[in-house]
Amino acid sequence: MTELPMFPLGAVLLPGEELPLRVFEPRYRRMVEQCLATDGRFGVVLIERGSEVGGGDVRTDVGTVALIDRYVRRAGGEFTLLCRGVERVRVARWLPDDPYPLAEADLWPDEVQRAVDLIPLLSKRGEAERLAARLARAEGVKPRAWPKLTLPEDPVERSYYLARALPLSDADRHRALAAAGPADRVRVLGDALDDLLATLRFRLQ
Repeated sequence: MTELPMFPLGAVLLPGEELPLRVFEPRYRRMVEQCLATDGRFGVVLIERGSEVGGGDVRTDVGTVALIDRYVRRAGGEFTLLCRGVERVRVARWLPDDPYPLAEADLWPDEVQRAVDLIPLLSKRGEAERLAARLARAEGVKPRAWPKLTLPEDPVERSYYLARALPLSDADRHRALAAAGPADRVRVLGDALDDLLATLRFRLQ
């Protein structure tokens, strides 16, 4: 267990994902200064209710360690950061927000799980792409371009890659992050795509 500076956000950061941040609030500027003076790491968790500005929020206890890759400090002390998610953590205990949010957290590696067949998930993704394109044309807008998939061989990396590549809500992204292992994560993604397909079909009626 380690004490980790925390940055609650209204969005989910997944391992392997880039996170651009503009940091202007004084307490988070102090947090960034401390991170840059040490290992450049901090935790990111989703705000379930409330606001990331001024405290008083309700935070999830599962998050991702972010590593600062590049930064610019602007006049007045504001930071522009480019970070990336590197590994999952589980918060054991929140500490007082003094001078910025802090928590005692443990790294949370994925469980080793049996491989699952990805064909049903990829089939659902293909159908969602086709239905979304039909809906866009019906509404007179340009269909969004879905990224071509290049799946990693490692099952954990592959499951996070798929979570990043799908148009999921933050609630579904958080469920994917909190899945015990890659097989469970794929099942979460399949359920999320089922919900998306139902919404698209309803809107096309």
